[in-house]
Amino acid sequence: MKETVSFIIDGKQKQSKDVFEVINPFNGEYVATVFRPSASDVEEAIQSATRAFQSTKEMPSCQRSAILKKTVELIQKNKESVARILCLETGKPIRHAKGEVGRALTTLTLASEEVHRLEGEAIPLDITQNSGNRLGIVRRFPIGPVAGISPFNFPLNLVCHKVAPALASGNSITLKPASSTPLSALRLGEILLEAGALPGSCNIIPCTAENAEKLVTDSRLKMITFTGNPKVGWAIKNKAGKKRVCLELGGNAAAVIEPDADLDYVIKRSLLGAFAYAGQICISLQRLFVHHSIFDDFTDQFVKKTKLLKLGDPLKEETDVGPMITEREAQRAEKWIKEAVKEGAKILTGGQRGRTLVQPTVLTHVSPKSKVSCQEAFAPVVVLDSYKDFKEALKRVNDSFYGLQAGVFTRDIDKAFQAFRELDVGGVMINDIPTYRVDHMPYGGVKDSGFGREGVRYAMEEMTERKIMVVNKALG
Repeated sequence: MKETVSFIIDGKQKQSKDVFEVINPFNGEYVATVFRPSASDVEEAIQSATRAFQSTKEMPSCQRSAILKKTVELIQKNKESVARILCLETGKPIRHAKGEVGRALTTLTLASEEVHRLEGEAIPLDITQNSGNRLGIVRRFPIGPVAGISPFNFPLNLVCHKVAPALASGNSITLKPASSTPLSALRLGEILLEAGALPGSCNIIPCTAENAEKLVTDSRLKMITFTGNPKVGWAIKNKAGKKRVCLELGGNAAAVIEPDADLDYVIKRSLLGAFAYAGQICISLQRLFVHHSIFDDFTDQFVKKTKLLKLGDPLKEETDVGPMITEREAQRAEKWIKEAVKEGAKILTGGQRGRTLVQPTVLTHVSPKSKVSCQEAFAPVVVLDSYKDFKEALKRVNDSFYGLQAGVFTRDIDKAFQAFRELDVGGVMINDIPTYRVDHMPYGGVKDSGFGREGVRYAMEEMTERKIMVVNKALG
């Protein structure tokens, strides 16, 4: 790219006195310079979003749908260049970057369709004699200008998971992308304008965290939807006042593998779940509980396959695992691995770091109190442990501050439903990894993983308010 990129407010590409550089995590090379919005720019964005809402809330559903469909069409035409932007700014292997573009297209398409399914209901109110002539009509109405804050790891699709439902439900949105990966969000903003989005309906402002605080506290914005660090997320909730809040705050996802599982399939899926995008996924597979009767066999095969993964340049199609987002994060992961070893853990493979590249790492004999087990590693690290009793395994999955998603591999339908009942998480994947997600399913967690749900229709419900009109037919 190697260009200077403007931010977007009120349908215009804008510049400022302050700039910052986007750096390729793999090689440290300069990718682009981005203008950083000032405090006055943030105020202008809120004003424009407030004005735009007066129009978006009245926009016919066919028009909202058409804008989103046109956005899909334009991204489709530019998908190779958009994928390259993703690869360069995140260090995500190019084939995974292409996959994210595909998912973003799905998210936008779903939103264009859900526009027409944002329905209400009629409620008969004649449950008492005095209400015999009354009928209730319930509809959903847009909540108002929305603020979104998105993370670095899926800087296109997770932005779409905030922007698309907001626009589909008749809201305006002002979005702050992660400073390390703002380019794909800014490109999306340009495409939305080209597709006919109203000025102010989607502002993209890569401002500082300090200036972004206004998005949380300003009463003109009626909702804040945040994906990212738990500490930041809960601080946002405390500052948001009366604003509606949706938090997706990550986890340390686990999977349970029963002896009747298909090991070849489990290993193939677990390699993806643990090491895709260097483990920097909220639902990355971090803890694996394997039945003791198959533990040695599983471990031997899993370690062998892990050693075959290709670590390196994300622009190469054959690369399986690319860099972590910064050297500081890679150093943290390396430190946590070494701490676990000091606490008694054994490295079966990996454990080494070269600048931002951390080898895919498999550990056993890890203390449940080690950071790589009880905190969110957000790195290419997976912990293996054995169990004898299924109920015991479920308890160990639940022994976590987090509760986003979990996986259970079993052919026993009773155990599948037992896991569904007992696991304290937002989603239970039977015969799949906790990393599984498609873009129309309800997605979110409990405990320190947050609250509220994404997934296009579910996000649209979060961004709308039910209102009832009661009609007294006797006076009609």
